[in-house]
Amino acid sequence: MNVILIILLVLAVGATAVSLVRGIIAFLQTTEQDLKSTTDGPSANQLKQNKMMMNRILFQGLAIVIVVLLLMMARG
Repeated sequence: MNVILIILLVLAVGATAVSLVRGIIAFLQTTEQDLKSTTDGPSANQLKQNKMMMNRILFQGLAIVIVVLLLMMARG
């Protein structure tokens, strides 16, 4: 069971890193027009940034839950 959780932890950490990098890339691609545009709502780039941030938070939470499970199993 520990092996499965460790594999899941590595995958969650990897997914977190990928989401972080994709979010940073989307942030770096933000143009001045995206920043000044207030009437059209959020741009596609801003929506992508938000999606990547939410994915990163989700994967970080999953990684924390897996670490807690590993610690509980090691203790018991």
